[in-house]
Amino acid sequence: MRVAPLSLALALALSAPARADEATPAPSEFKSLHQRMLDMSRELAEQRAQIQRLSEEVDRLELAQRGRGLDAPQNDTAAAAPDGAQQSVPRDARELAEDARRKAADKDGASGEPIQVGQAQREEDAQRREQEKALVVREHAPLFERKFTLDAGFSYSYYDRRQLALSGFLALDAIFLGSINLDQTKASIGTFELSGRYGLTDRLSIEATLPYVYRDSRFVSGGAGGASSVVSEVSLRSQGLGDASVAAYYQWVKESQRWPDIVTSLRVRAPTGRDPFGLKLVQPDGNNNNLNIPEDLPTGSGMWAATFNVSALRTYDPVILFGNIGYTYNQPANFDDISPVAEQVSPARVALGNTVQLSGGLAIALNDRSAVSFSVATAATGATHTTAPGGPKRRVAGSSSNSTTLNIGASYVLPSGWTFNGQIAAGLTPDAPNFVFSLRGSRSF
Repeated sequence: MRVAPLSLALALALSAPARADEATPAPSEFKSLHQRMLDMSRELAEQRAQIQRLSEEVDRLELAQRGRGLDAPQNDTAAAAPDGAQQSVPRDARELAEDARRKAADKDGASGEPIQVGQAQREEDAQRREQEKALVVREHAPLFERKFTLDAGFSYSYYDRRQLALSGFLALDAIFLGSINLDQTKASIGTFELSGRYGLTDRLSIEATLPYVYRDSRFVSGGAGGASSVVSEVSLRSQGLGDASVAAYYQWVKESQRWPDIVTSLRVRAPTGRDPFGLKLVQPDGNNNNLNIPEDLPTGSGMWAATFNVSALRTYDPVILFGNIGYTYNQPANFDDISPVAEQVSPARVALGNTVQLSGGLAIALNDRSAVSFSVATAATGATHTTAPGGPKRRVAGSSSNSTTLNIGASYVLPSGWTFNGQIAAGLTPDAPNFVFSLRGSRSF
């Protein structure tokens, strides 16, 4: 009976090492578990990095939607967020990652080429911005496309001028003795322009413009015989070809992160219209010797002129800022007669005053088809001088001017391809027209 327990104990002692060997993992299993832990850590780090990139891209898109500065540079390696990131409250980063992977997989399967997350969205946004910018640029600077563009426009200007002329003196500081002349001129000018523009290269384009001018003026004068109650009114109409012009535009700098678009232009105007010199004054009302009007109305300046402009345009999505500075030089010319007095001939050399133009404003692209713009433009013109044969150079009194206007415009692109631009300008100085309304349509072929 004592042998059995001893044998059982010996059997258990001999089997214990075997069981211990079975419970202890082999070195190869230790290596496999360590590798799996390393793989899981690496996957976790990649997911955290991707979530961080998506979070940064969501912040960038929200700032871009608010119009704070330019978009990210083209060499930015951050991935754009999918559509859901443009909502006011961003979705969970895991959902964004899943959407991005699904879009990337769909794009991969369709084209067979790998793309970055959000690449399609970036391309669509870039194309939209170019369309909106082109819509605004059509109004303020030429498009440098190797296409022919037809541009037709009509503008209507209205002037209302009043003048009180007193010729005499005051007696006892209260009684006026002399003649009184009350004059008022209401002028309406309609101009139809037909222009053609062609882009020779992506930086150089040329343009030709041919205007047709229609003028309607009403002259009102009172004070005949010294009585202010006697008033006469006469209307005068005239029409004809205006001053034709040709222009060339060159884009020196294309817009980048650092520089705006910089465009220079040179326009040469020819005296194809009827000049204002030598038009005789006539008295249409025999009962009012104060009323004198020209026998015809001019449609041009009568001189060759050249205008040089420098324009700059900068995009701050969705706002576009633009500015322009220009200088117009009028070539002096000789005329056989400049006298407005009937039966009197006075040859002279006339030098019109040169003009400095400044303008600036902003445009807002509402979408890829419509935009609005606001600007202020001013033009300061020097005095005109005349020189009679053998005589001194004389300044024409009251010939200098300063014309400033406030401009509000809108543009719209029709599905057919025509672009229409409407603008209204309000005069801010006495030398400016009361208002100007213009409408233009253009299309590239």
